Amino acid sequence: MFSKSNLISTIANTIWIYFGGYFLWEILGPSLFEGYEESAPEQLHLIIACLILSFAFSTIYSKLSGDGHSISHGINYGLWAGILIGFGERWFDLAFGMHSLTDSITNGILNLIIFIVMGIITSLVYGKLNGKTS
Repeated sequence: MFSKSNLISTIANTIWIYFGGYFLWEILGPSLFEGYEESAPEQLHLIIACLILSFAFSTIYSKLSGDGHSISHGINYGLWAGILIGFGERWFDLAFGMHSLTDSITNGILNLIIFIVMGIITSLVYGKLNGKTS
């Protein structure tokens, strides 16, 4: 769980989520979401959330990946994680009236992008450090 691969993957993905999320939701977001209201996140909690998500993502990847770490495996893993979080979890926001249908779909797509890139980063780190690719 605290292997070199897992820790490096966690750090790399934390950086990606923080800056990639900023780009997707703060730079592109205002033009994509209906009735977008600017709100500044509390940076410490945002970084902690990025770190927790990255660590869990990398740890689960290490348990499910077996011996192979290909980019296609990382994309597949990221796609399913994105569907789970981006559409599964975020659809609850729609059910509780927190977003419109368009916002929920847009948020799901942006989450897919975040998680697919995370899968690629994770598979590359594990592949390079463990020397096994499939």
